[in-house]
Amino acid sequence: MEKIYDVIIIGAGPAGLSAALYAGRAKLKTLVLEGTKVGGQIAITSEVDNYPGSMSDATGPTLTARMVEQAKQFGAEMVPDSATGTDFKREIKIVKGEKDEYKGRSVIIATGANPRRIGCPGEVELTGKGVSYCATCDADFFQDLEVFVVGGGDTAVEEALYLTKFARKVTIVHRRDKLRAAKYLQEKAFENPKIDIMWNSVIVDIKGDGIVDSAVFHNNDTGETLEIKAAEEDGTFGVFVLVGYVPVSKVFLGCIDTDEIGYIIADSRMRTNVEGVFVAGDVRVKTLRQVVTATADGAIAAVEAEKYLEHKE
Repeated sequence: MEKIYDVIIIGAGPAGLSAALYAGRAKLKTLVLEGTKVGGQIAITSEVDNYPGSMSDATGPTLTARMVEQAKQFGAEMVPDSATGTDFKREIKIVKGEKDEYKGRSVIIATGANPRRIGCPGEVELTGKGVSYCATCDADFFQDLEVFVVGGGDTAVEEALYLTKFARKVTIVHRRDKLRAAKYLQEKAFENPKIDIMWNSVIVDIKGDGIVDSAVFHNNDTGETLEIKAAEEDGTFGVFVLVGYVPVSKVFLGCIDTDEIGYIIADSRMRTNVEGVFVAGDVRVKTLRQVVTATADGAIAAVEAEKYLEHKE
């Protein structure tokens, strides 16, 4: 007999795992397609201290492991597969994976978004060890230290201003000779005594043995390179890469409404333009991308999927 799930959840980050928990508790036959990694962005976070109730020693992997176990306890089925295509035109939705094809009466998309990287040596290896993509998440770890913020748009300048509450010095590294951020944000940055700006510059190498201890900067105008090392008394500094995120939504383009960047559009009930298809977490249009907002999205999406299925009976 053909297996048809009540809800297929695409993605196993905080949003997907929260949705799995709520769907499982509602006695829905639930499938989670894990994708390439369980936990999403949080899986590479060494410390998590801004999630309500998290322990002082909580890490991304430990928090994720608890979420997975909780979802499984309520019957969610986890499958290590990634979505490669979909057919949402009929009442029974089809999700095509690399390994198999799955059918469900409803779908929750929770594929997340990946930070846009600099692409220089050391960036990936030192992520979570001095390299960060979220000031709101990690600013507290750089109390009284020096930090560098890569970017020149609204987000980069906003996060740089936020970092001044923690770091003793914040240097914005921008590849052009003028910022792209809104004028009022630029004025705030120019007036803040903790903020310096390194114009026409890019980071070409990030170094460190287990933790960032230096970075190499290249000036696009002069062609000169400069290596800046962490102060001896500090031992490290922060590199915040804030040049945008890339939503993991390519598979759904053309069948789900998105904005110009590719973020999926939904209402406050996580409903997309396609009946029976919901979205949760960083892949949707939203103002704050944090673990706590992702889990909230997942809970809402699962409850709304349950209501949708009840009306279909």
